[in-house]
Amino acid sequence: MKIAFLTAGGLAPCLSSSIGALIEHYQTLAPDAEFIGYLNGYQGLLLGKSISFPESAKSNYEIFYKFGGSPIGNSRVKLTNVEDCLKRGLVKEGETPLNVAAEQLRSDKIDILHTIGGDDTNTTAADLAAYLHEHDYDFTVVGMPKTVDNDVYPISQSLGAWTAAEQGSLFFQNIANENTTSARQLIIHEVMGRNCGWLTAATAAAYRKNLSTWDFFPEVLLSQERWDIDAVWLPEMPLDLESESTRLRQRMDEKDSVNIFISEGAGVDAIVKKLEADGTKVPRDAFGHVRLDEINIGKWFGKQLKKSLSAEKVLVQKSGYFARSAAPNKEDLELIKQSAGVAAKGALEGTSGVAGLDEDQDNVMRVIEFPRIKGGKPFNTEEPWFVEMLKEIGQS
Repeated sequence: MKIAFLTAGGLAPCLSSSIGALIEHYQTLAPDAEFIGYLNGYQGLLLGKSISFPESAKSNYEIFYKFGGSPIGNSRVKLTNVEDCLKRGLVKEGETPLNVAAEQLRSDKIDILHTIGGDDTNTTAADLAAYLHEHDYDFTVVGMPKTVDNDVYPISQSLGAWTAAEQGSLFFQNIANENTTSARQLIIHEVMGRNCGWLTAATAAAYRKNLSTWDFFPEVLLSQERWDIDAVWLPEMPLDLESESTRLRQRMDEKDSVNIFISEGAGVDAIVKKLEADGTKVPRDAFGHVRLDEINIGKWFGKQLKKSLSAEKVLVQKSGYFARSAAPNKEDLELIKQSAGVAAKGALEGTSGVAGLDEDQDNVMRVIEFPRIKGGKPFNTEEPWFVEMLKEIGQS
């Protein structure tokens, strides 16, 4: 039996560990299995570029748990976007990416393909699985749900998201000290989250939970209020910038600093609309998503708020690459191992889909049918812990 791994999309604190966990489980379920990894995701699959795992990987699987990132590399490729695949030299004129991928799997004598990625990775895996089934290829495709945004239907908790929130909190623990560099300091902490604010909200909650354990000395200006968060802005929440500016101006007057946590997708529609109205071409990726790193949401808001808050200094910091590149924490690693066990068992039974906690079936860990997998799940801003946090920081 030959099993292939493929990691794709952006990084998350689960990719390397998911490979390790799958290898660990297959030692019991299929001890004679061979493993290969397609290099740089679907790109490697289309180009036939892969690496064979040595037999020693089976006894060294725990090493994968200690690393962030992915040893076999990632890319963003959509197999149904023929034009993009052709433009990037991944297929030749007249070729169909899905067929090229299927034939490569056949050529490599693969029995099981494990895709580890977010909604784009696994909806592409769904397209591939459907193509394989319709054209009588005898392969099984089972994905594992990676995304720090935690925004995949119907999965209640995606792999790596808990760690990313914890790491984002750690990042800001140092950045918050920048409030001492000048009077009237505005710090904007931009967190990943295109359409979903879960990570921003969870990072803010983790930071404030940790903050509550610190010892402060307000008599010498080491006050908890100055290090606390003053606003949390998410894509799911309407943003009245004028009203928020008035509220935050008062906070600036009171404590000489303001700290804002903002999702990278908060207010993006309005910003893109304005840019396009001004004749600016907005960059997008192969999936049609706006390239948020080139739009620079935090910088845009910093520019708007500098004047309204009379800030002497504005600091915009992004924790995304720091948070998403970490190795998983204990909580995430347990979820990764659980997911890998179900993924391996399901694959051996010939069940294609995505191994995850199915929120439509009482959060049971199972192989969820590919047609039910989709992205864009919003964060529920009515979660009691989030509502309470907004109340505590004075944000309505």
